[in-house]
Amino acid sequence: MSSLLCAMSLAIAPVLALAAGPEISSRPPGQRSALAAVAGVAAQEPAGLRNWIAGFRKRALSQGISAQTFDTAMTGLRYDAQVIKRDRNQSEFTKTIWDYLDTAVSDLRIANGRKALAKWQGTLTNIEARYGVEKEVVTAIWGLESAYGTFRGSDNVIRSLATLAYDARRAAFFEAELIHALTILQSGDTDRSRMRGSWAGAMGHTQFMPSSFQAHAVDYDGDGRRNIWEDDPKDALASTAAYLKHFGWTKGQPWGVEVSLPEGFDYTTARRDLVKLPSAWAAQGVTGTNGPIADHGTASVLLPGGAEGAAFLVFDNFEVLERYNTADAYVIGVGHLSDRIKGGGPIRHDWPRGDRALTFDERIELQKRLTAAGFDTIKIDAKMGPLTINAVRNFQKARGLLPDGYPSLRLLERLRAL
Repeated sequence: MSSLLCAMSLAIAPVLALAAGPEISSRPPGQRSALAAVAGVAAQEPAGLRNWIAGFRKRALSQGISAQTFDTAMTGLRYDAQVIKRDRNQSEFTKTIWDYLDTAVSDLRIANGRKALAKWQGTLTNIEARYGVEKEVVTAIWGLESAYGTFRGSDNVIRSLATLAYDARRAAFFEAELIHALTILQSGDTDRSRMRGSWAGAMGHTQFMPSSFQAHAVDYDGDGRRNIWEDDPKDALASTAAYLKHFGWTKGQPWGVEVSLPEGFDYTTARRDLVKLPSAWAAQGVTGTNGPIADHGTASVLLPGGAEGAAFLVFDNFEVLERYNTADAYVIGVGHLSDRIKGGGPIRHDWPRGDRALTFDERIELQKRLTAAGFDTIKIDAKMGPLTINAVRNFQKARGLLPDGYPSLRLLERLRAL
């Protein structure tokens, strides 16, 4: 899953029942029946969920949600175990980057992207002029998030968010999103029957989370509603461009450019916090695979597949795309798909395709073992982000290994042998 502001950092927290209020059974009969009606939960559902809904109702009403809006939206709510299962198995984090890109930037997705761009050329060109975000980038996000509007999600957003808010892993985040979703219903931008989306509560053509909808969605077509759910994609596409503009998108700057690294390259310099102009990197032998790279701004070297995979110079626009989804695989997927839609060629270097992705448990184990060995990952969350990559690189340096920061199974086996 890839969704606006909803790239899940896979944490170790188990699913727990949250008792956010007294048991319904302990309340007076009249109050008990009213709460049960609001909960609308079948008898086989966990008692903790009923308790959570009762407690959440008070919190929602204190934040401006009307009793009518709450009761209408929450009636018939059921816990969705599939949502929790999918939360623990997101493809951006559980696939190797090459497997992810093989699907994200497939020939079919490229071809469909070019068709979608041609069909909505006028709208996308006007959106680019208004917001300063290239139409190919907006189209690529549309392609990855909903296959150009063909798979916008059919899950009940309120049910999904309530399930995730009840779950212990990111309860506060999803409760806040649920409040925003109820606010959207209360404002009249859509109704409960149309508020469908992904299992994580991301909605519409470009999969906005409710908080992002509230902050950044626009009424591009001027009909009085910010409508990202229906077949017409104009509001959703413009909202996506408005979102990227808000977070600092620079028109004309690449998200990243594939590069070739020189023999003897110092892999300790492949860090997101070390930035130089492309001309400075070129002086050190880091060159574009398709020719010289203009000084669009400072950039860092990114090695998403380690020393054996493709290398990129990534610019500030890479960080802007991370606001949409923090997974490197997703950002590279959007960026590369936009390049391909525009007519660019494939990634030239191959990947270490003999490797497999670490499982969730293995990623947790890797972080724990690194930290125990004196190479603190700061977080134990199964997310192979810059903190863990730096810890991996420091471990590699200490052991005389190539310090490319690549968290492979081979590296985990070395840690196990300590």
